[in-house]
Amino acid sequence: MSHPLIIRPEAEEDMAEGRDWYDRQRDGLGIEFLTAVEEVFGRIRATPELYAPEYKAVRRARVERFPYVVYYRLAGDAVEVIAVQHGGRSPRRWRSRA
Repeated sequence: MSHPLIIRPEAEEDMAEGRDWYDRQRDGLGIEFLTAVEEVFGRIRATPELYAPEYKAVRRARVERFPYVVYYRLAGDAVEVIAVQHGGRSPRRWRSRA
């Protein structure tokens, strides 16, 4: 069963910032980044309980090839993406969204 995905506006901004940064590094790398994030979205839509809760029922899934993490929680039968953040950033940034 695939769960509906809700991407919060802040998470959309996170993804746009990451895409823009990677595109400045190499043309087309931003699209590769977004593709890797979409692969994570597919995994968490299919099996959202795959990752353990970490903070206030928020779970995290690592993005392959890129040092980013998708922070999400279950919201009824949907999956709510709270942040798509560089793994080196302070957790306070995404925790303030929880």
